Amino acid sequence: MSLAHRISIFPDADAVALELAARVADALDRDPSLVLGLPTGRTPLRLYKELARLAAEGQVDFSKATTFNLDEFLGIPASHPGSYRSFMQTHLFDHVNIDPSRVHFLNGAASDPVGECCRYEQEIEAAGGIDLLILGIGTNGHIGFNEPGPGLVARTHRVTLKSETRKSNAGLFDDNPDAVPIEALSMGMGTILDAKAVVLLATGERKAACVEQLVTGPITTSLPASFLQLHPDVEIMLDSAAGARLGR
Repeated sequence: MSLAHRISIFPDADAVALELAARVADALDRDPSLVLGLPTGRTPLRLYKELARLAAEGQVDFSKATTFNLDEFLGIPASHPGSYRSFMQTHLFDHVNIDPSRVHFLNGAASDPVGECCRYEQEIEAAGGIDLLILGIGTNGHIGFNEPGPGLVARTHRVTLKSETRKSNAGLFDDNPDAVPIEALSMGMGTILDAKAVVLLATGERKAACVEQLVTGPITTSLPASFLQLHPDVEIMLDSAAGARLGR
């Protein structure tokens, strides 16, 4: 199966962010109670900056929206400056009119990680599922914290992070990969594939190889993002660097 017909390539990362932010604003206008799934990392920073700008100008309304983030580091509280909860507060939630009670996050400091994962799945189900899930992709093809391996877990679960993934997140921990938690909690691939619509963002030449494999390669647990080929409503939004190997 090919995703070639659902690929949009833009001149640069800013153009990607501008277009997706406009689409999110339009989706919220059409359905104010939209349930959004949100990523962290460097790739969505421009998107969140643009959504913050639109919010400041009164062009996007999050007041009735619900959000679920994909993942969180295990072993640190939400207040930790390196947590994904802190990341989202700094880059998006502090800048839009979202109701804090509608913000859903995995608790990395939970005493019972398995129970915490079950709680999160129940909250997603109670919200009616995720309407629009925005994803990034790691250089090793992971989405969320679903790392390459011999198998993938379907539902929200505890995961051990690859060294490459910890290095990619070192910026949240004073540029020290050793300070990045070894484990995390993440939505599983089944949870991701249950979203009604998915948009995957990828920017920069470091993502070009895994994007090529995602689009043209087989479905394999060695590239978790390849499972998006099974979803009926996926769009891949790229800058020219990330799409460089697609021959367009």
